[in-house]
Amino acid sequence: MDSPEKRPPASGWPGRAWSRIRFRWFTKMAGTVVFMAAFFIGYFWLLGHPRYPLTTVPRTFVDRLVPFQPAALALYVSLWVYAPLAPALLRTGREMWSYAAAAVALSLAGFAVFFLWPTTVPKPEVYPSPVGPVSFLKAVDASGNAFPSLHVAFAVFSALWIGRLLREMDAGGLARALNWAWCIGIIYSTLAIRQHVALDALSGAALGAAAAVLHMRILRGRPGGAPAPAAS
Repeated sequence: MDSPEKRPPASGWPGRAWSRIRFRWFTKMAGTVVFMAAFFIGYFWLLGHPRYPLTTVPRTFVDRLVPFQPAALALYVSLWVYAPLAPALLRTGREMWSYAAAAVALSLAGFAVFFLWPTTVPKPEVYPSPVGPVSFLKAVDASGNAFPSLHVAFAVFSALWIGRLLREMDAGGLARALNWAWCIGIIYSTLAIRQHVALDALSGAALGAAAAVLHMRILRGRPGGAPAPAAS
């Protein structure tokens, strides 16, 4: 019964999603926790030990169009709920290990840029009060490791994968639209709380999309790879 091929068919895509979530759920959960812990260790070490002088990524007209919105912090931190959804919905051990390898490769690509070219965002304008949670985030994250935004990269990487998995489960257009709405909301939040600027977000989106598309193409090119297209 652990094999997806031997399980009885679930009714509707939510039932199929639940069946996928139950598949090796403990391995997925433990793997996600270990990955996040290792990610933050590497991220904050690089943040605290820049090898070269910091470069400030400039603001553009896009940044001037987005008002400062402390309430967007909720969307910002929701990435850590959103990103684990894709690995939770994987249904084979091969997909799980492959996804983990792709996530590690994406992180290392971002870390390589942070190491060779440490960046930060411009000094923030005066924030209205109170903005306690945003101030805490900035004290911890220090608005460094800015370009590319790995927050955006993982949002886009996750959105493409979740879109693929929703199609595999025959989910409707509403579910797929909500997936992209959540992703776009996370991207917007990085600008709205002034944690990143538009150039950070653009480079992060490009990195996340490239990682997802390349990973899916590699999977399709291997024996047993799923034929689903990369776009959602």
